[in-house]
Amino acid sequence: QVQLVESGGGLAQPGGSLRLSCVASGFIFSNFTMSWLRRTPGNGLEWVAGIWNDGSDTHYIDSLKARFTIARDNANNTVYLQMNSLKPEDTAMYYCARAASNRPWEVDYWGQGTRVTVSS
Repeated sequence: QVQLVESGGGLAQPGGSLRLSCVASGFIFSNFTMSWLRRTPGNGLEWVAGIWNDGSDTHYIDSLKARFTIARDNANNTVYLQMNSLKPEDTAMYYCARAASNRPWEVDYWGQGTRVTVSS
């Protein structure tokens, strides 16, 4: 069955960085666009970024594209989210997700999430 396991969350100071990882199994990883979403206390579930199956293209929510970078390693079935210049409003549960189509925000499976807290 499809499994997505996130890691790398934790406590970061404002201005700091974190890199989230997600290991996928149960499907042919290199065939699917992958995404990151987050659930914040105030805004609910929000799509953050997506990357094409071969890594040739990436897409971001406009408000985050200057600070976040999505990447993938198809040899190791892993997708990453590099988060820089973190702000308290980035505090959220972050989820790795498999896209069901070429629209990276249309996801059909997601993991349990990894919590990110940005605070001094």
